Amino acid sequence: MTERIVVVGAALLDGGRLLAARRSAPPELAGRWELPGGKVERGEKPEDALARELREELGVDAEVGDRVPGEWPLRPPYALQVFVARLRPGSPRPAPLEDHDELRWLTPGEVWDVAWLEQDVAAVREVVGLM
Repeated sequence: MTERIVVVGAALLDGGRLLAARRSAPPELAGRWELPGGKVERGEKPEDALARELREELGVDAEVGDRVPGEWPLRPPYALQVFVARLRPGSPRPAPLEDHDELRWLTPGEVWDVAWLEQDVAAVREVVGLM
């Protein structure tokens, strides 16, 4: 049996807005939006992985808080867990040559204006309930 691999996503909130990141790669995901984050490495706590991924992907330092209730299946063997996070001083920006080409802060009324990756939709619904 294949071991489940956790992917962590950030419900990065600031002033009642949620940060969305537009994928630039791989081609089948390009142009779709997601909660920023990435894979948890072996021996790493999900919260630590998310803080690391946000530094690597967005160049920001974030304080990772509570986990959003639920876990969402991705393609096997991956499963998505989402944590609320808040920026420490600094502005998010896509790191050069990473997997995103645009970031957007979305108010609760704008959250559904972007084309989310299908696997993020249920998680985003939960996050909107927290906003």
